[in-house]
Amino acid sequence: MVAEFHSSLQLLHTFVSYTLQLHRSITTTITAFGHMFSTSLSNKQWDSTWDGLPREIRRLIFEALVQDGCRLSRFATVSREWQTELERYNFARIKLTPSRLVDFDSITHRNQAFISYIWFCLELDKYDCTKCAPASSISDYEEALTISDTDHCPITTSFQNLFSVLSRWGPSAGLILDISIYSPSDSTHWFKYLTFMPDTPLDPLDGRHGIDQIVSSKPVYNDPQHGWVDGFRHCAPPRSAVAKVFHSVMEEGPFESDQAELQWWDRLPSVPAVTTLLLRQQNRRRWKPEALAHMFAQFPRLQEVHYEPWREWGFMKLETDKQYQYLFKSIQHFNKNLKRLVVFENFNQQYPAIMQRFQFGVDIAECESIRNPTPAVSRMVVLASLKLEHLAASFIIDASHFFDNIEPSWEWPNLTSLMLTSNLLSLDKSPIKIRAMLQAAAAIATKMPQLERMEIWNGQKGLAVLFKYQVFRNIRQARITWRGTWNLAMESSIVQAWEVLVHQRDGWRLNLIQDLLDGATIKSHGDAIRQTYAFRPGHSAYLVAADPDRTERPRGRRNSVRMIYLLIDRDLQCHCII
Repeated sequence: MVAEFHSSLQLLHTFVSYTLQLHRSITTTITAFGHMFSTSLSNKQWDSTWDGLPREIRRLIFEALVQDGCRLSRFATVSREWQTELERYNFARIKLTPSRLVDFDSITHRNQAFISYIWFCLELDKYDCTKCAPASSISDYEEALTISDTDHCPITTSFQNLFSVLSRWGPSAGLILDISIYSPSDSTHWFKYLTFMPDTPLDPLDGRHGIDQIVSSKPVYNDPQHGWVDGFRHCAPPRSAVAKVFHSVMEEGPFESDQAELQWWDRLPSVPAVTTLLLRQQNRRRWKPEALAHMFAQFPRLQEVHYEPWREWGFMKLETDKQYQYLFKSIQHFNKNLKRLVVFENFNQQYPAIMQRFQFGVDIAECESIRNPTPAVSRMVVLASLKLEHLAASFIIDASHFFDNIEPSWEWPNLTSLMLTSNLLSLDKSPIKIRAMLQAAAAIATKMPQLERMEIWNGQKGLAVLFKYQVFRNIRQARITWRGTWNLAMESSIVQAWEVLVHQRDGWRLNLIQDLLDGATIKSHGDAIRQTYAFRPGHSAYLVAADPDRTERPRGRRNSVRMIYLLIDRDLQCHCII
């Protein structure tokens, strides 16, 4: 029996190696292989034989299938053991729509423990060209913006059903909830390049492509009615078309007031199972930050948040900043288990030009191409960060305000990485103020005993700058990196400020690296991300999600540098002639 077992292992290893080279025949071969054993041996003997295989061998079999990219569900019929193993993959990442919520419990009851990621996909009603860019009257404009149903099911009902179902789940090791809300028509009129899919395929083992494949494609759009000729946009979309795609969620109802909406969120059941929440930039429609505060409070075990809103362009940014303060204050008080907070306020520098409305030479819409963050928002982010392990806040606050809002007694005992942006990192800003900010950053870093990395960066058309402090414990060394489209003279005052931090560890030294980039190649902040982080296809670098130096992406965590760069780059290319 032992000899036969080893012979089988050797044969199996040869078989797997061979099938990896013959992708076209692997599906048929492995299916036949499994049925051969199930028919030649009794069920009991086959069960014990499969269970007796070392875990490494079983993993080798499934890796052969994974690398081939075939659909695993077809192999579930080979045997009950195969069904059990494959269900771990098939149920790991699922798409959930409002219509599927009715039977969700019964479908997933047996495999609930396998589910680690849920994409809650709310597809709003479709609309035609009469509502894609209304301009005839105020009433028509407001009616066109009002799309609140999802498959004839109100948004409120959809969330009530979702929270009701998930509230019955016990605390999990880690459940990611990815919420999307959009209309399929958003990408069929003026904004044909929009994508709504998750960053990675729902089932990475079945051969379907993730969003990185979708956004890297080069389709040729030809729709003159909506400004597209031979794959290029020849005219800017109307303001009303932009406003529609970026419209606020539940702006027109069903609630009589904002307070009524917040009270509605508070009445939803608590969901302890959810530990990570994703609100990705692929969804242009805006969540009200106040509403998010009350939504987040219903997740008592929330450990990680990725929130990627789009920037307001006009006077509404003042109201939004007030709501941001409310959101981060709420996180501080109600999300005590939060460890990782990632906020990336995305933008397109050309959108403000579309949304401007001039009267007597003055833009009455108050659209600014560059955001000026509010210090009050920074203070709330600082307070929310005191217990975190990781904070990344891009464009929503300024690093200089972050450091200015810190009280002498405040400390960050758990923080390992801090990533911020600053408008000061620009060639037209005062070098004195830049140096003062970098010295303040060094002083604050002494209050972060676990700090492994601090990054301050900026990016826009023609500009890319990254200042990075990084610790390398294995070689007892720390490193300061300046990479940008212009060089900053690292005066002794800056170096000495960071040496104070490094010398807290005996025998450590500080190195300095500077790297100059070509500003002509920077077309957007997406290019700035790509070049300052030396982005290249296949590299698992992270800007706002995780550790940039990891060689393997943690399961379920966003590869945000890759996604943000690809999506910004696609957005820019499709607006380049406005």
